Amino acid sequence: GLFDNHVHVTSVAGESDLTKTVIMPKTTALMRVRYTLEASLARGFTTLRDCGGAEGYIKAAIVEGSIIGPRLITCGHAISQTGGHGDMRSPQLPGSAFDSCSCHMNDLGVVADGIDECYRTAREEFRRGADFIKIMGSGGVASPTDKISNLQFCDDEITALVKVANTYHSYVTAHAYTPESIQNCIKHGVKGIEHGNLLDEETAELMAQLGCYLTPTLVAYKIMASDQFSSFLSGENRLKNTQVLYKGIEALQIAQKKNVKICYGSDLLGSLGGYQTQEFFIRGKVQSAQQVLLSATVTPAQMNGLDDKLGQVKPGFIADLLMMNSNPLDDISILDEPETNLLFVMKEGRIY
Repeated sequence: GLFDNHVHVTSVAGESDLTKTVIMPKTTALMRVRYTLEASLARGFTTLRDCGGAEGYIKAAIVEGSIIGPRLITCGHAISQTGGHGDMRSPQLPGSAFDSCSCHMNDLGVVADGIDECYRTAREEFRRGADFIKIMGSGGVASPTDKISNLQFCDDEITALVKVANTYHSYVTAHAYTPESIQNCIKHGVKGIEHGNLLDEETAELMAQLGCYLTPTLVAYKIMASDQFSSFLSGENRLKNTQVLYKGIEALQIAQKKNVKICYGSDLLGSLGGYQTQEFFIRGKVQSAQQVLLSATVTPAQMNGLDDKLGQVKPGFIADLLMMNSNPLDDISILDEPETNLLFVMKEGRIY
């Protein structure tokens, strides 16, 4: 079974642009989430790590069989500072305008400022069933009020979030693009970096030295830059996407060269989700088939403390298996063609 280490399953299809996708009412998103999960399983993904949006009750519904989908590893909400990458509130309105309606919004993130709020917010996510903590360590393509070059959270806030995760025997992963933001996070105990498109050799060496994991999500930028989805991003966000798009492959090559542990990720929001497998095709241009396959099986299982159960075909492991017409070790791009190459998907010994 395949393992996508960066998804947002509650960011569901149905809207034509990012703004409408983000402000979709929570009830609407939850009525559609089953289709996102079923489609991902049909592509061969038996495990997903949700990096913001999926709460414990969705994970529980899959376990009990109320809905069909891959097993979920969740962080609850990504934690952001005010005005950070996870703060999707309109800059035209004060924060207080959202206080009474936040429970009705399909939020991928939650805001925390200061050490006390970081402690409380991280503990609240764990209380509600989170397996790990996701934070925003830099600005992002999709957010309305920050630059990619911005650092987010102060040193003491990052340390506080890492301390909480450590008490739960878990870890913190961080959305970060620039060498400065990546180093700012991993030097304070963060174990995972999401995206990392502007990674340089010095930072990659430090990641390898500290045993950190990188989850590139190259397909997200490619699809958002495509003519087909030209209306998904607008104005400044489209320019930011171009900024990181062409550096992503170079960052992946640097990480591979410096022996950074690399995981497979897609990070496709809303209607873009159907291109989840195209990450295999993109990575196959610069990585061997075995390197790509390890990133979608063994390595993310290791990152999430499941390497004694998932990621290998071995006695005592969970029976997540794919039967295919062709061998992906001969041509990794066949994993981008599940309609013709995937004969069946087995999860936990059951053929779906």
